[in-house]
Amino acid sequence: MTSMTPEQPGKFRIGRVLRDTFAIIRRNPVLCLGVALFVYALPEFGFSYWFWVSVASVEPEYSMRRLTITAIFMLGFFVLGAFMQAALTRAALMDLRGERPSARDCIRTACALLLPASAASILITFAFWLGLVLIIVPGLLLLARWSVTTPVIVGEGRGVFASMQRSRDLTKGSRWPLLCIWLVVLVPSITVDIWANAFFSHLV
Repeated sequence: MTSMTPEQPGKFRIGRVLRDTFAIIRRNPVLCLGVALFVYALPEFGFSYWFWVSVASVEPEYSMRRLTITAIFMLGFFVLGAFMQAALTRAALMDLRGERPSARDCIRTACALLLPASAASILITFAFWLGLVLIIVPGLLLLARWSVTTPVIVGEGRGVFASMQRSRDLTKGSRWPLLCIWLVVLVPSITVDIWANAFFSHLV
């Protein structure tokens, strides 16, 4: 993994992570954007459209059928998100080793690690929301603490809890900068989701 300083291998260095991330996307734009688009963005858009047109327009807001469909698809998006992150992590690791990542290899790796990656995603999200309900800042810090769990699962082949422990160790001392990064990512994402839901709600 990257280091905080040249003398401290194994630590997390924010600047290098950001620089490497944009460099990887620049070198592999079709693979990175294609995975994000076809694995996550288009399915989410399709479900949102179907939900508002076929379910929200005919079902009461708190009906059992509507709540069940929402819960099933939330679980599905956890799995899709974990699949996308595992595939992109595999692409990043190959690129950083000087290899050219292929879509087939990334998808195969994501399929093989789908169960632990999905379990980690669900556990981290649950802890995040629990922290937000209790006190906002601890939830955000937990998100930063476990933010490299999936990369550890893919890169080191550890189990779910061992990867969460490893993520905690790697991000120690860098959680406030990581928190800032997550806020930069989350705020636009939540804004887009709110806008999309408002747009589709006007269709019914």
